[in-house]
Amino acid sequence: MKSNRPLFDLDLLKAFITVVDHGGFTAAATRLHSTQSTISQKIRRLEDMAGHRLLDRGNREVLPTEAGEALLSHARHLLALNEQILDVLAGAAVAATVRLGVPEDFVARRTTQVLADFSRHHPQVKLEITSGLCSSLTTSFDRGELDLILIKQRRHSRSAITRQAESLAWIDSAQHPCLHLDPIPLVTFPPRGLYREDMIRAVEAMGRAWRIAYTCSSLNGIQSAVAAGLGISLLPQRSVTPDHSVLGTHHGLPPVEQYEIALLHRPTANAMVQALAQALADMLAEETRISRPDHPGSGPHGD
Repeated sequence: MKSNRPLFDLDLLKAFITVVDHGGFTAAATRLHSTQSTISQKIRRLEDMAGHRLLDRGNREVLPTEAGEALLSHARHLLALNEQILDVLAGAAVAATVRLGVPEDFVARRTTQVLADFSRHHPQVKLEITSGLCSSLTTSFDRGELDLILIKQRRHSRSAITRQAESLAWIDSAQHPCLHLDPIPLVTFPPRGLYREDMIRAVEAMGRAWRIAYTCSSLNGIQSAVAAGLGISLLPQRSVTPDHSVLGTHHGLPPVEQYEIALLHRPTANAMVQALAQALADMLAEETRISRPDHPGSGPHGD
């Protein structure tokens, strides 16, 4: 072992992972209760230590470089190992750890209550919850970094233990509509993000020109950009706010019905993973029942 080689600082690795997972320095600073300048300094220190540029800092999004991608999985492993060591030293009576991934728009919904109820009924289980883009969650699942994921996907694109149809809505700004502009400005998730290609195909089918006006990996960012009048977008109906105007077939935009909410775990999943999966499956079934038009408590967005 070379004694003069640098030791990676876990705090710097945590900042790096958070920037990647949340798509930028500002979002990472909010997540870590820090400032953007502090996060930037930590990334520069990590890059100096690694001897490589780890992030491509574009105008609208921050993505890992090739060296950054190589570091990312190892950084996650080191942080997970650190948590295990702390648990051992603290004498934590944890019988199992369940690593769950959920999309951002599910974090503040009934999902949070379901997770809290699960923790109270299973105090010996440690829940590790990650939120982010569905493409990132799927990649982490495939790498073995997550035990259970709740994602949105094209219908039947992957096998799932349960699935529910996902209702989408075309949205414009209620105060500053953009659909009439030429070309039509689009507000989208990054490349490979959900709905992006569907939006482009639909607008082209209308015979309209389009341009990408705003790209963001954050659901809140997409919602705010549309509300401010930067462009139109396609989002789950649950994400529509009073600041949005819902568009439809009378505007020339087709319904998009090929998506679903899917719950995935491995066939070898342990009993606690299966128990949490069942709790989430019950939640999805209940929400589907409530959102049916003939249900007395249903609302326009199925919430």
